[in-house]
Amino acid sequence: MTVKGERALREELERLKRVERPRITQAIAEAREHGDLKENAEYHAAREQQSFAEGRIKELEHKLSHAQVIDVATIPPSGKVIFGTTVTLIDIDNDRTVQYRIVGEDEADAKANLISVNSPIARALVAKAEGDEVVVKAPGGDVVYEIDAVEHL
Repeated sequence: MTVKGERALREELERLKRVERPRITQAIAEAREHGDLKENAEYHAAREQQSFAEGRIKELEHKLSHAQVIDVATIPPSGKVIFGTTVTLIDIDNDRTVQYRIVGEDEADAKANLISVNSPIARALVAKAEGDEVVVKAPGGDVVYEIDAVEHL
C-alpha cells in the first residue's frame, strides 16, 4: 500500500479505538440501565455496533501488520508505470485524457481516479513506459490508450 493509504488505515484504527469503542461501551451501559435486555432494542443495536467495530479493528490491525508500504516518491523516476505512480493516458479513439493513480486494494476509489493494482487497467499499464500504447479489455470492447506521462507523486 502507499504511504497515504497506510496513514488513512492507521487514522481509522485510532478513531475506532479511541472514539467509537468508548462511545459504544457507554451506549451499552446506558441500555443496560433500562432493564430487560431481551426486548431492549438500544442494547441490541449497541451490541451489533460493538461487534462491527471490533471486527473492523481486528481487520485493520491484521492488514497493517502484514502491509508492505511503498513510498513511490523515494523511487527515482524511470518513465515506467509502477505501483504508486500517477499515469496520464490519452484515449486514442477520442483524444480524451484521463489520469489514474495505481494504489493498493484498500485505497482504490474509482471516483477519485485511484485504481487498484489488480484492476484490468492497472495490470495492462504496469511495466509499460511513457509513449507506449496499451490495450485495455473493457466490457464495451477494447480501449487503446497512449501513456502520456508517468509521475512519482
